[in-house]
Amino acid sequence: MKRRHALAALLPLAGCGGGGSAAAAPAADAPAPAPAAATPTTTGMRALTSLQLSQLMGAGWNLGNALESIGGETAWGNPATTQALLTAVKAAGFKTVRIPVSWKQYADANDVISTTWMSRVAEVVGYAQAAGLYAIINIHWDGGWMQPTFAQQAMANARITKFWTQIANQFRSHDDTLLFAGTNEVMVTGDYGTPTAEYVSVQNGFNQQFVNAVRATGGNNAVRHLVVQSFNTNIDHALNFAVMPTDPAKDRLMMEVHDYDPYDFTLNDKSSIWQWGAGATDPAATETWANEAYTDAQFQKMKARFVDQGIPVILGEFAAIRRTEYADAETYRLAWNTYIARSAWTHGLVPVYWDAGAARDNHSSGLFDRATGDQVYPAIVDALVNAVR
Repeated sequence: MKRRHALAALLPLAGCGGGGSAAAAPAADAPAPAPAAATPTTTGMRALTSLQLSQLMGAGWNLGNALESIGGETAWGNPATTQALLTAVKAAGFKTVRIPVSWKQYADANDVISTTWMSRVAEVVGYAQAAGLYAIINIHWDGGWMQPTFAQQAMANARITKFWTQIANQFRSHDDTLLFAGTNEVMVTGDYGTPTAEYVSVQNGFNQQFVNAVRATGGNNAVRHLVVQSFNTNIDHALNFAVMPTDPAKDRLMMEVHDYDPYDFTLNDKSSIWQWGAGATDPAATETWANEAYTDAQFQKMKARFVDQGIPVILGEFAAIRRTEYADAETYRLAWNTYIARSAWTHGLVPVYWDAGAARDNHSSGLFDRATGDQVYPAIVDALVNAVR
């Protein structure tokens, strides 16, 4: 998620990876001497294109920073992920869970991931499978090492290849309910402007490196559905700069973008913009540019550019924070979330809501109590689930 706001707002309320320090991370456990062995599974890969698979994925929900927090799974305030939580997510009507993951803090100096951490990620993926959820795992912020510059390109390409080779081997036999997403919001840290040709070239190269590494592991990974990202997962950058990787598998790629427009309404807890859309009554509390028509237009462009060409789109993150300082703010938060999810699905995008936990805190975007699985905001949950029906 966009990290232009203060670090305090990121941990763990609305942010999706950012902040923290690699120096604070726990030491990696004894590393595996070689890529992890494949995990057995009971089913294989169906004869589905990625577009067909996306139509089965329904409404999605993010596990947030749980497996990405620097310092350990519980370091940013959430309890350890449980089967009960993902079972509750499924029972609420969600069909997909996105699981952002950090890897570097659990790897040695040669980028060999510890067997303990790999096993923990596999355990959480197993929770999703047992609950009947599609699961997406990625390399999330991960300390910010994936800078799209020529100076960092060789190092980052080598690390992407080494990490994804290990991850893909771990899940080599997992069925097609597991998707791999190569990266997250790749950008030069702090630069939210239009990317340079250098940045675009390197970032598109990261996507190709990811696809090459996964396909090379064979097994189910030869045809696994893979998700690549636009620059900074920005919709306009997807339209203007994204190049789909070359893939030996046919019709097994998806594009990922995120949507937090307008930022002052969705994420900026210092902003006085707390109303949104056609129901807004106070022009001073509203940013009129990112309204319903804008949302539809953005998603329509993604549909024409990707979905209509057989490339499904994952709306991997979207959310708006609570604002208890305004009495009627929940009305507009519900309206925004409902409209984004419905418009996304109508235009062929798979909507995956960003939930970083701390659901009862002001300025959070959480929906579930992570300890119990209880729904804290059932109206929003129902709206998201019903948006895809």
